[in-house]
Amino acid sequence: MSIHDELLELWETYVSAYRAGDAAGCAAIFTDDAEVHSSYAPPARGRAAIETLHGSWTEHAGPDKTLKVIEAGSSGDLAWTLAAYSEGEPTVNGTSLSVLCAKLAEAG
Repeated sequence: MSIHDELLELWETYVSAYRAGDAAGCAAIFTDDAEVHSSYAPPARGRAAIETLHGSWTEHAGPDKTLKVIEAGSSGDLAWTLAAYSEGEPTVNGTSLSVLCAKLAEAG
């Protein structure tokens, strides 16, 4: 399986959990020491904080959340994705750059 396909599968898991309003499911794709930096909230450090953050984000989640992997790649122990996301409203559309370590990519 290509790195693009592996990361696409990981993000599909995330989007399914997001659409279901499952903050724990969203956080499950992150390692215990992961960080999420977003323009929508202060940084969340650690899986518990990431779950709490997603709790507020998924509170009113619906079926409109999409995430399309535009590009993906890897080098050594790192992988990355550039993805376009949307929740169906222009104010929550954007692009996300994610950097993943090997242990996360292997867990997915």
